[in-house]
Amino acid sequence: RRKLQPEKNIVEWSGIKPGMTVLELGCGSGVYTIGLARAVGNQGKLYVVDMQQAMIDRLKRRLAKPEYSEFTNIETRLANAYDLPFTNESIDLVVMVGVLPEIQDKDRALKEISSILKSDGILAISENLIDPDYPLRRTTKKYCRRGGFVLLNTSGTFFNYTMQFRKS
Repeated sequence: RRKLQPEKNIVEWSGIKPGMTVLELGCGSGVYTIGLARAVGNQGKLYVVDMQQAMIDRLKRRLAKPEYSEFTNIETRLANAYDLPFTNESIDLVVMVGVLPEIQDKDRALKEISSILKSDGILAISENLIDPDYPLRRTTKKYCRRGGFVLLNTSGTFFNYTMQFRKS
């Protein structure tokens, strides 16, 4: 995954900027977490959410290592995409890498994501061709359009893409 979707591409293509409040939804073991935390900087905040306690625990063990002690801007939370533990319009950017196909009720999840995003907030969805559930770009656009999002930009290669959406 890291070779086909390098951390630097996820950070660049998602539109993350220093000082942002970012949610990494479906963080798993944290493949992209450090890169995202570095990009928001000490003035920003990175919330990492997964619905599996085992993934959160694995990420916490990783973050507890001395080489990651500088990343005090990361907060982990156990939750699912249908009931996110954030107030309305509190997040600048939601980043999802390989997560959309795993969500059963995409309409419900996208409605919840829309509610926590600020009025000018961005949803960045990244997908990779090696994922067995890889959604075509048009499929991702369709779901997001139905969820009340407008496509801003698409970046990527034949093997992967990141789409940026804004609340409509």
